[in-house]
Amino acid sequence: MVAVGILCAGALAARAQTTTTVTVTNVVTVLVTNVVTVTNVVTAKPLPVAPPAPVKPQWQSSIAAGMTLVRGNANSTMITGDFATKKKTPEDEYSLSTGAAYGKQNSVPNINNYHVDGQWNHLFTPRFYEYIRGNGLHDSIADLSYRVSVGPGLGYYFVKTKTTSLSGEAGVNFEAQKLGGQDEFFATVRVAEQYEHKFNERARLWETAEIFPQVDAVENYIVNFEIGIETTLSKSFYLKTYLTDSYAHRPALNRQKNDAKIVAAIVYKF
Repeated sequence: MVAVGILCAGALAARAQTTTTVTVTNVVTVLVTNVVTVTNVVTAKPLPVAPPAPVKPQWQSSIAAGMTLVRGNANSTMITGDFATKKKTPEDEYSLSTGAAYGKQNSVPNINNYHVDGQWNHLFTPRFYEYIRGNGLHDSIADLSYRVSVGPGLGYYFVKTKTTSLSGEAGVNFEAQKLGGQDEFFATVRVAEQYEHKFNERARLWETAEIFPQVDAVENYIVNFEIGIETTLSKSFYLKTYLTDSYAHRPALNRQKNDAKIVAAIVYKF
């Protein structure tokens, strides 16, 4: 029995060895890609360029001279001379002018006056400003030895463009004058407007008007008016023609209330 068991076990073992199959598949695939790209581009940067320096506001000045001759039944001569300068910054505006006029008719003086005017505007905004102004006048034909006024006020630009400006002003003045040989001191109210329009680079029109009524005697007032046009002759020379009119409601004794003149003058600007 033992022998039979051993033979059976051996037969089974031999059969198992012949029917067992072991398959081993080992495939190793290695893909190596190594791409190295080095780019080194050096671009020279331009040196920084400093911005242009801001243009500082400059004084703009002019000298004007005019002459009128009349010959025939009446001989008359009138000579005028003026100097004006102005400067504008974003916060302030300055103006100063002075001038004189002298004339004769039939060898008798009929015009003899000179004046000086100055004004400083300080802008709170591009349109609203305060001002201080002063002026002086001598007119021997009107029997005015002197008239000096100075005072503050407020102004506003109703129109303010590169070609057109229109402003209104109101303030008070202290005034001193010697009219008809009599010294006077009083306060006045000033109401004024100024207009300017540039048609192009060669022509402009301007107009100003102001009234000065005396505070405690409003029937004593003065009105000044001027209108003119200016045209270009060359880079520095201009021709201007203007009308000025001054009306004094209470003039000196035996003097006219109204003084007007028309002037044509050559202007040099610098």
